[in-house]
Amino acid sequence: MRTAFFATAALIGLFTPAVLRSQQPANLPETKAPAPTQVAPATPHHPDNDYWRKHDADLLVDFGGLARYKEADLALALPAAGENRIVFMGDSITDNWHFDGADGSFPGKPYINRGIGGQTTPQMLVRFRQDVIALKPKVVVILAGINDIAGNTGPSTLEQIEDNLASMADLAAANHIRVVLCSVLPAFDFPWMPGMTPAGKVLALNAWIKAHAAQKGYVYVDYHTAMKDERDGLPTTLSKDGVHPLPAGYAIMAPLVEAGIKKALAQR
Repeated sequence: MRTAFFATAALIGLFTPAVLRSQQPANLPETKAPAPTQVAPATPHHPDNDYWRKHDADLLVDFGGLARYKEADLALALPAAGENRIVFMGDSITDNWHFDGADGSFPGKPYINRGIGGQTTPQMLVRFRQDVIALKPKVVVILAGINDIAGNTGPSTLEQIEDNLASMADLAAANHIRVVLCSVLPAFDFPWMPGMTPAGKVLALNAWIKAHAAQKGYVYVDYHTAMKDERDGLPTTLSKDGVHPLPAGYAIMAPLVEAGIKKALAQR
């Protein structure tokens, strides 16, 4: 019996190290992640200057820009009977658009400009009730997305932009406001963020906007086709910086959006 016991103990002694080794992680010294051989590129961000420092500071105080039109919205009377009030929601391309006066695109018409320069679609969504729904328009014209592609409020996927555009349109439709969705204008590059190659992203976003408008029964206005150059950018005849239209650019846009508004007003 003693002989059998010592023989068994010897066998256990031989197998125990092997069993223990089989339960330990393979290549134990290699389980720690190796040091990276290169640093990942930083997320693209806008320049560090007075304009953008103020822009970023304002985001912390009033992300949606609700203060910009708050007083004007409160002072605006409800639409008169039979008035075809139209609200334009957008960024600087809308903000810079001169509506009234002898040299305006829509003199004497009850069109309300609610564009804010630099804004992205999440910011517009925040102020959509105040700056659109509360004004009781018959139609809202939405032109947005180029600043999202530029990353003005941080990186944004096309799906996120699409979701925000869809949400604004859904809010309008739920409040009996007819919807005009506009294509994003052509852009080959951004002067404040060069090298981001936005042209292809603009094309992809516009394809979604057109399809979504068709699916939901909204009106689609195609500025892009009428204004693009051979690079799918804005030509120098229509824009100084490749993003913001000159009067010649707005002269192309005005009849296109007027046709879209007319079509929306005719909808039941």
